[in-house]
Formats: sequence, C-alpha cells, structure tokens
Amino acid sequence: SEREKQEQIEVQKEKQRELILQLKTQLDDLETFAYQEGSYDSLPQSVVMERQRMIINELIKKLDMDLSEDIATLSPEELRQRVDAAIAQIVNPARVKEQLVEQLKTQIRDLEMFINFIQDEGGSSGKAEDGHCECAGRKDGGGSYKPNTRPSGNRVNPEDARKMRETGLHLMRRMLAVLQIFAVSQFGCATGQIPRTLWQKDQANKDYSPLIKKLELSVERVRQLAVKHQQEDHVTSSSDLQDIPLGGRDELTLAVRKELTIALRDLMAHGLYASSQGMSLVLAPIACLIPAFTSSPQTMHPWELFVKYYNAKNGQAFVESPARKLSQSFALPVTGGVAITPKQSLLTAIHTVLTEHDPFKRSADSELKALVCMALNEQRLVSWVNLICKSGALVQSHYQPWSYMANTGFESALNILSRLSNLKFNLPVDLAVRQLKNIKDAF
Repeated sequence: SEREKQEQIEVQKEKQRELILQLKTQLDDLETFAYQEGSYDSLPQSVVMERQRMIINELIKKLDMDLSEDIATLSPEELRQRVDAAIAQIVNPARVKEQLVEQLKTQIRDLEMFINFIQDEGGSSGKAEDGHCECAGRKDGGGSYKPNTRPSGNRVNPEDARKMRETGLHLMRRMLAVLQIFAVSQFGCATGQIPRTLWQKDQANKDYSPLIKKLELSVERVRQLAVKHQQEDHVTSSSDLQDIPLGGRDELTLAVRKELTIALRDLMAHGLYASSQGMSLVLAPIACLIPAFTSSPQTMHPWELFVKYYNAKNGQAFVESPARKLSQSFALPVTGGVAITPKQSLLTAIHTVLTEHDPFKRSADSELKALVCMALNEQRLVSWVNLICKSGALVQSHYQPWSYMANTGFESALNILSRLSNLKFNLPVDLAVRQLKNIKDAF
C-alpha cells in the first residue's frame, strides 16, 4: 500500500543518514591516525573546520552582523554584500574621523597664527604718521646700525587696541562657529547630543506597547466618566469641588489627574533625556571626539519639554505684551476677532501654569496635571501635544532614535487622545495650589 511504501522510504533515508555519519566518522578517524603517524602532512579536516568555525563566529561578533536567517538560504553574493556592509560600518567612520581630525588640527594652527598676527599688530608701532616705517635702528654713513634713541610717539592708543581686540575676538568666534558647523556636518552630532553607546543595551530594546495600552485604558475610563456625567446633566462648578465627596465630577478629576496624565507622562518620557550644556565654545567643534564623562544621560520630565517650547517661542514676551495686557484689563478680545491659534493658546496656558505653580514650588507632575486639565477644558489636548511632537528641535535634541516619539511621531497616541476631543470638561486647574493660595490670602 501507499503507507507501506512511505514507511520504507523513511527507513531507507534513515539508513542513508546513518551511513553518511558513519563514513564521516571513519574518515575523520583515518585522517587523525594518518596525521599522528606522520604520513599525512595537513591537519585533519574536522580540526580545520572547527578552527575556521571559531574564527567566523568571532568575526560575526566583532562585525555585529545579523545572520539570524539560515545561511543556506542566502546566496554567496548576498553573504558577500553583508560582510562588505559590516566592514564598511567600522572602517569608513574611522577614515572620515581621521581626515576630519587632521583638517581640524590644520585649521586650529591657522587660527593660532591669526591670533598671534592680531597680537603683533595690536602691540606694534612700526608705522609713523607720515606713512614711513620707523625702524628700530637707523643706518649712519659708516655703514653700522645704531639704536634709535628717539622716543616713539605713534603707539596705538588704548581705545584702538581695545577695538582691535574686540575685532579679533569676533573673528575667532566666527571661526569657531565655522569649525563647529563643519564638525557637525561630518560627524552628524553636536554639542549637547549624547552618543547612543552611552545608553544601556537593554534600554534600547524597551517595548512601549504597555505604555500605549495604559494610555488607551486611561482614556477610555475618562471618556466613560465624562459621558456618564453629561448624561446625568449634573453640573458642578470648580469652586464647589472641594466640598463634595468622592464620586461624580471629583471621580472624573481624579481619573484625569492620576491616570490619564500619568499615562501620558510615561509615554512622552520614553527615550527622553536632558542634553548637557557644559560644553565650552572652544571644545564644541570636536565634541564628538571627546569621551563622555558620564555613564548614562540624565532623565528629563515631559513638563520640561513644554517649558522649553515656551522659552523657545518667547512665550513670556508674547503673553506679557502691552496689547495683551491692556486687552485683558478691559476684557476685550486680544486678537481683534481673529481666531486664537493652538500655538498662542498653548503659550498662554503654560504661562498661566507657571505663574500659579512656580511661586509655591510645585512639582513637575503637578504642573503637567494642571496643563492637561486646562487642555481638556479648552478641547485642545491633541493640538497642544501635537505642537510638541512637531517641534523638530526638541525631538532631535531630547529623544533617542529608538524612542516612541522619534519612531512614530506620537501618531497612535494622538489618535487615542482624540477620543476625548468632542467631550466637554470643566476640570479644576489649581488643585495643587488652591489650599496654599487660600492660606496666603488669609495672612
């Protein structure tokens, strides 16, 4: 029958495998015996293959090659391309850095010569007012030099010397800026950026899916509580919030502050670090060549991103402009009937949070909670977070390439947060400072 034929074929294949293994063993034994007896000059094939395998494994580790796939499925050309690519990743950066170091050395030598030239020009008194050179000595008729005893009256006055020094320093700063731009273009890194090698290898493999799941659960809970409250048509003002027991609007506030804000904070903090600001101007052009002094970068709170955005956009000057101050005093529209942009509303909100919380030394978590509550009240949570995500300078300088923000642009999280955009909230913003403000007003 067909089944018996299949079984016979399997038995025959098994016998063939056993025979091949037996022949290999006998061949290895024969080569080993002949090599030990001296009648066979080269090493046995099994020993040679074992040593070659050890060398290949070491090369794979050193070159950081990805050969997780079965080698048998790759063609010789594909294997050759992978090896060439792995070697190029090690050799090419070293060559580029060597050439760049030589160019930087040459430019630094030229800069030193230029500085010496400026100093010589600033202290020299070789030119007289009539345009002729006044030498250190004059030649008399006898052909010998005599020192010039005439006092020099054409030295550079202090004001001119100061101007020349300022001009020289200005040129030096411009030269250092050019060197820094050149180093950044060659190395792809700049002052304040941290090499990937400083991060632990296990940190680069962090999975952010649990953080997204946590955010999704918190958004769904807040949405259900908000819908339930709107259906009950029970409105509670923020001033009466401290007088009501847990439940209702207070339950929604706790969900926003302790669940939604914390989940958003953890997801925004994935791969977030604080760039160092201690690099001097002279070392900035060769920052990539200087070994780091810290073992790992310092972490950074997501609220600091909003503060940096506020400072980068001159938020204080925008909020405290005379036109806005006068309009607010008389309760007039600040923009003259023009719709307020998300950027303007975000700057105003950050300024409000800083003004209310900083005098009482509130934590970054408290300030972020206040901002999230304000964003939900104005139905601008997605637009405000999106402004931070689209700020290329902040993302590039404070997020690692493996982070959720750098990889996805925060798109899936924004889609999750958009489920709250059509809901109306009336959350208190000053919960963290309300009691402190009351105590201050009492005294």
